[in-house]
Amino acid sequence: MSVVPGIVGFYHHYAGEANVCWMCDHPGATEWNYQDHLRSLIARHGWAVQGVERDGIHPPWAYTVGLTPRRRPELVITGIGLTRATRVLNGVAAHLLHADEPEPGTQAALLDGPLIEVVRVAAPWAHLNMAVEFYGRRIRGLQLVHADKRGSWPWDDAYQGVRGGQPVLGPREPPERRRRVE
Repeated sequence: MSVVPGIVGFYHHYAGEANVCWMCDHPGATEWNYQDHLRSLIARHGWAVQGVERDGIHPPWAYTVGLTPRRRPELVITGIGLTRATRVLNGVAAHLLHADEPEPGTQAALLDGPLIEVVRVAAPWAHLNMAVEFYGRRIRGLQLVHADKRGSWPWDDAYQGVRGGQPVLGPREPPERRRRVE
């Protein structure tokens, strides 16, 4: 299974991001048509990335759809542009299909990506709508929380993220459960 750049579906185009708005490019398409498109991406590549545009006060975020049938958690990242989010999620999803699932609290510097810490999503059914639509409310989710350019985390006072911040969708692991991997 290869990692295909730009496997993403979202509804609105934001200036400065790649124009990969499937619904915009297919006027007259229905929600069912869009879901069929996602299913074809999942069948072809193993997963798709669903992006959610910034809406003024809320930052952009993206998540995978398609890892659940492979007994893997869906992945989510918030507070990062959709083009970069797609690259990060595609890279981690490809790795996840042939490796052990990372434990919450794991920190890693991604190749050509940010420093991340894995957080278990407390209520994935509340945030990963398309994954719920496909697989039901019993999905699992892991958030890839990313440090800013200076290495500060969203729970640090010195954190400088995007407008709207980086919502963290679950509790951080206690210090004794955190570990850095190379």
